[in-house]
Amino acid sequence: MNYSVVGAFVLVLGAMLIAGVLWLASGGAWQKQYDFYLAILDESVAGLNLNAPVKYNGVDVGNVRDIKLDRINPQRVKLLFAIEHGTPIKEDTIAVLKTQGLTGIAYVELSGGAADSPPLRAVAGSRYPEIRTKPSLSARLENVLTSVLAKMDSTSNNINSILSDANQAAFKSALADIATVARTIAARKDTIDAGITHAGQTLQYTSQATAQMGAVLDRIGRSADAVEKMGTEVAKTSASAGKTVDAVGSDVKRFGSEALPELERLLGELSDLTTSLRRLSEQTERDPRGLLFGRKPVPPGPGEPGTGP
Repeated sequence: MNYSVVGAFVLVLGAMLIAGVLWLASGGAWQKQYDFYLAILDESVAGLNLNAPVKYNGVDVGNVRDIKLDRINPQRVKLLFAIEHGTPIKEDTIAVLKTQGLTGIAYVELSGGAADSPPLRAVAGSRYPEIRTKPSLSARLENVLTSVLAKMDSTSNNINSILSDANQAAFKSALADIATVARTIAARKDTIDAGITHAGQTLQYTSQATAQMGAVLDRIGRSADAVEKMGTEVAKTSASAGKTVDAVGSDVKRFGSEALPELERLLGELSDLTTSLRRLSEQTERDPRGLLFGRKPVPPGPGEPGTGP
């Protein structure tokens, strides 16, 4: 037997076994690939440890690989996540710190990731893509409680200021004044009752006067309507009278242009007739026989033709 061949075979087999064990220990063909993401929280991460689970809507998708303070702002904590390759981390994905059950074991919960949102990428100058965060429930409750306690403290101070010695003395004085006013009112009870009764009667009379005033106002309204109607009729009458005056004026003009010349001629003839009648009357008075025997010719005067030598 060749011992050298056997020794070489044993060495090779041992090396193969060691390599197989290491390969299986590292995951072998089933080894998962991870993508790294950064998240920054503005709160305490008490209870969160390395390799704490990272869940996406309750499903384990990775773990926490690194936890450290921000060197620029120590109020913030930087978390490095190792998340399985292919997990849909989108630009609207949100990381929130949560606690599990009563044990208080902290983990990171991812949510969001709409279907139309683009995948999250690293910005220029940054090594890892940064997932947005929002305060945890405990942080929100702490902020609310802090605000409530501050308001309660302010309210307490205001109450103490209201209940100071000076305000208590003023309150006692006001109560004493109120008691005095109450006693005065009680002493004048009968007078106040009478005044209230008189006021009621006055209101009743006012109501009656208001009802009567309504009737008067109705009458005034009807009178106003009648006056308005009369004014309308007067306006119509004025318009008709204007038309009549215009017609009379035109008739007068026509009479003046047509009848006046005839009237003047007639008056002239009457004047001539009057003159003739006057002459006839004078002649009749001088010689009444002329009406029966006619007018005798007047003998010619001296020197006129028809006279003798």
